[in-house]
Amino acid sequence: MGRTDTCTEVSIYCPVSATTLGYYPNLGANVFFTVAYALCALITVAIGLWKRTWAFGIVVGAGFILETCGYIGRILMHSNPWSDPGFKLDLVCIILAPTLICAGIYLTLKHVARTVGPSFSRVTPRLYTWIFIPFDVFCLCLQAVGGGVDAAASNETPVDAKRLKTGNDIILAGIVLQVVNLAVFGLLSLDFFLAATKHFHNASPELRSSEEARIWYSRRFRIFCGAVSGAYAGILIRCIYRIAEMAGGWGNSVMRNEVLFYVLEGAMVLYPAFLLTIFSPGVFFPEMGSATKPTSPLPTADGEKDYKSETPEEGVMSSSSNKRIVTEA
Repeated sequence: MGRTDTCTEVSIYCPVSATTLGYYPNLGANVFFTVAYALCALITVAIGLWKRTWAFGIVVGAGFILETCGYIGRILMHSNPWSDPGFKLDLVCIILAPTLICAGIYLTLKHVARTVGPSFSRVTPRLYTWIFIPFDVFCLCLQAVGGGVDAAASNETPVDAKRLKTGNDIILAGIVLQVVNLAVFGLLSLDFFLAATKHFHNASPELRSSEEARIWYSRRFRIFCGAVSGAYAGILIRCIYRIAEMAGGWGNSVMRNEVLFYVLEGAMVLYPAFLLTIFSPGVFFPEMGSATKPTSPLPTADGEKDYKSETPEEGVMSSSSNKRIVTEA
């Protein structure tokens, strides 16, 4: 993996060029990312507690905390590029953190679908988190297995090149599957929003005055959806960068390009962090909160009445597009 067990600090026998990254991580840049993620974590958790968007606040806040720890690891490597604790913090936390942020994005679509209209979604809303989060975890497990194979191969004398390549291929497979998972989620999200847009565009005046339509056309909801879409795009770009980063194995030229790392890893995760923090669902999509009160009956396309659940977390809610009632666990 480009590191040796005998090197603990930079010396004539252990040059910085022999480390996996091949450079001293920039102190200023890493302090900036550390502080930025720490602030995002603090604000996200605080709003989650205040507005009772518990799941989002905990999951996404944990992702930001891991990012903070990852960049602390890089600060440690600024002083000593051979720092084993620093390298492990950087490697584990920065790989894991975006998965938790993705979980928050999966969670938002679940609640948007349940609030605006479950029948617009090709997947039962509650299944979004049950399908995409476990698959992301599976992808991370593949990467962990590949990392273990790489570590075992690197510790052999001489290094087992064939086994090392096998480990890299397993890691790469995990990253590619993660991108596929994100792409499928994006397509389902797009399909949902196209169906909902078509429905509300063609809705009768009575349906346009419903609570669902009020939420759909509200400025805050539109801003929130735009922020989540932007966050999704950033995470997707970051995951594609990870494919290029690992395609050449440990210590390749892409992995050793510090500027590229800050642009396609640092910035492509930080700007989604800013979007999800500034345009928090607790403020811009309060229906996601567990304190949401029951609303009045909603008219269906046939003029009958539907009822929304008492909270976004439980109960029964039906879409105004037809009579079908979708029960959520």
